[in-house]
Amino acid sequence: MASENASSVTELILAGLTDLPELQLPLFCLFLFMYMVTVLGNLCFITLIRLNSHLHTPMYFFLFNLSFIDLCYSSVFTPKMLINFTSKKNIISYRGCMTQLYFFCFFAISEAYVLTSMAYDCYVAICNPLLYNVVMSPEVCSSLMLGSYLKAFLGAMAHTGCMLRLTFCDVNTINHYLCDIFPLLQLSCTSTHVNELVVFIVGGINVIVPSVTIFISYGFIVSSILRISSTEG
Repeated sequence: MASENASSVTELILAGLTDLPELQLPLFCLFLFMYMVTVLGNLCFITLIRLNSHLHTPMYFFLFNLSFIDLCYSSVFTPKMLINFTSKKNIISYRGCMTQLYFFCFFAISEAYVLTSMAYDCYVAICNPLLYNVVMSPEVCSSLMLGSYLKAFLGAMAHTGCMLRLTFCDVNTINHYLCDIFPLLQLSCTSTHVNELVVFIVGGINVIVPSVTIFISYGFIVSSILRISSTEG
């Protein structure tokens, strides 16, 4: 179906944030400024961690990856959105849209699992400080990051692969400023039940597992701090 889809729909139109001409320039300047701050801030942070050997610790290792993900995540859709603010036709190619969807999902999922790894790192540091260097060894940290990217790869492949099987009809205007899952599903003229099931299962896992792990980790952290406070009191 991907080949059929590619032959029938070669371009899609992004509705964007607004169609009011008087707001295009102010929004362009605002988002350009925000994007520049994001890029420069993350690049400076990445460079600082890379060059300073004192920051080569598990916490900063995860922050390094989080900054990298944030930099890539914002770069997936912001440049195209900025171009659309200054152009009359907000067009994106079908292949470009599917590529944007894949990387949008990939970096969103990987960010969730990196935050989970950081929560676990805090839990070990506070609740098991004597075993911290053993538990959070470089090998363990690398494995956590590899697992985060692997889960993101599988999740993004599932969402994008299911989207490629759909056939889009004459209406090709995406009611969004980027190629996201649900706005694309609304354009399909074939059944989206499989896609909705994948969103429910894959999306549910990638939301529930990190959220529950983070809440449990910080629950143990708060409990440990309260025990220390009551003992000292």
